[in-house]
Amino acid sequence: MAFKEYGNYDAVGLAELVRKKEVTAGELLDEAIARTAMVDPQINAVVVKHYDYAKRQIGRGLPDGPFSGVPFLLKDLDPLEGTRTTFGATVLNDFVADHNGTLVQRFLDTGVSIFGKSSSPEFGLMPTTESRLHGPTRNPWNLEHSSGGSSGGAAAAVAARILPVALPAMAAARSASPLPPQACSA
Repeated sequence: MAFKEYGNYDAVGLAELVRKKEVTAGELLDEAIARTAMVDPQINAVVVKHYDYAKRQIGRGLPDGPFSGVPFLLKDLDPLEGTRTTFGATVLNDFVADHNGTLVQRFLDTGVSIFGKSSSPEFGLMPTTESRLHGPTRNPWNLEHSSGGSSGGAAAAVAARILPVALPAMAAARSASPLPPQACSA
């Protein structure tokens, strides 16, 4: 697969390529990291980067789940053992999770490689993604606009084609908004 085609695949398509051995999970991760480096300085969507964590996941072997090998971002509200989880708050800038949240474990069981965390407002409480700790997340289609919230980082990362899917994790359980978070950047 030529990596120029990466952005043409959804998560199911990328997982199928890994299953068929047309591409490796490591190659997909490298592409997601390269795309992050290219566009994230402008949009500020990926605020916690733990590329080594994802590389260790792949090195140990990913579960044979429906999304095995697909690069993935958690929302920076969800604890992933051994990684920074700031909740967008300056007071938690150096907090390192000592366990995996239930939803995080379920994501891990699908076989995704988690290479970072997407931005969110402080504690996920505001309708725009503009935390004091990380600054504003921008809409990749118009950098003068906000990406919305509270899953603005996930929406911006997907819209910028850093990766095909970045679920806002627990947002659905605590959200009063009828709109899906991915609609924030549309």
